[in-house]
Amino acid sequence: MATTTATPLDTKAEAKAAKKKEPKPSFNQRWMDKKGWVRRFPLLPALVFTIILTQIPFLATIIISFMNWEANYPNEIAFGTLNNYVTVFTDPALRSSVFFTVVLTVTVVLVSLALGLGISLLLNRNFFGRGAVRTMMITPFLIVPVAAALLWKHAIYNPVYGLLNGLLTWVGGPQPDWITQFPRLAIEVQLIWYWTPFMTLILLAGLQSRPGDILEAAAVDGASPWQTFRNITMPHMRRYLELGGLLGSIYVLQTFDTVFVMTAGSLGTANLPFTVYETLYSAQNYGLASAQGVVVVIFSIAIATFLLRTVSTLFEES
Repeated sequence: MATTTATPLDTKAEAKAAKKKEPKPSFNQRWMDKKGWVRRFPLLPALVFTIILTQIPFLATIIISFMNWEANYPNEIAFGTLNNYVTVFTDPALRSSVFFTVVLTVTVVLVSLALGLGISLLLNRNFFGRGAVRTMMITPFLIVPVAAALLWKHAIYNPVYGLLNGLLTWVGGPQPDWITQFPRLAIEVQLIWYWTPFMTLILLAGLQSRPGDILEAAAVDGASPWQTFRNITMPHMRRYLELGGLLGSIYVLQTFDTVFVMTAGSLGTANLPFTVYETLYSAQNYGLASAQGVVVVIFSIAIATFLLRTVSTLFEES
């Protein structure tokens, strides 16, 4: 007499179906659940502190962004106007800063992710002195951003005694003024140098978390290194690439130190954070500066969402 046994897949499918059939508790039931409050109560102080520290100032910024508030005209403060947002999207200088902010963020994040993936693949191999090399690779990210910008401005980009022109002198090459002639590229290269170690750390952690049994099975089956990388490593690295792209987009979008130190926003390198600084401290237009700050937050969310969906789409297609 033949007997049948349920496979693990069938058991999982039945468990999922049973969970779907179970009615979900209503909001009132979850709100009155004493066990839930026992778990949530220790987190309430941190939640309240976070709301006070972040959300209330942001709400105040949104309110001020709808106000005509200039320090030079204290008697003309008015509420309920959209002129600040109209200025943000119609002023040519502001449009230029928005465009450069997007280009800077996308370029730095994508290049840093690509370089970080390549370096992490190399550092994941066994070789003599691997620990020392890993420590040296993350050193740039440990430098204070202002100090890193000063280092590149004076020690590398300087047309008289900088490292780049010194190397070009040995080969008889030209002596360009890098910041003056290539201001945007100079900032992008410096930020890529600074953020690549950050991406390397995240992606190296992802590589070291790959399941060893699957890699061994692929090697036994005769999979080439490229097949292993394409079919095993890259799908596994998806969440780490998304995390690196998300965090990198948020941080690079808020870059202020490098722009302020290297070019002071001149030569078309003023991004949104620097423009907010100039509007607030130079023009003392609090309403317009608040509107620009709100736009920075919106761009942060939009760019992060776009990168996450792009990476997800690429992996789904592959």
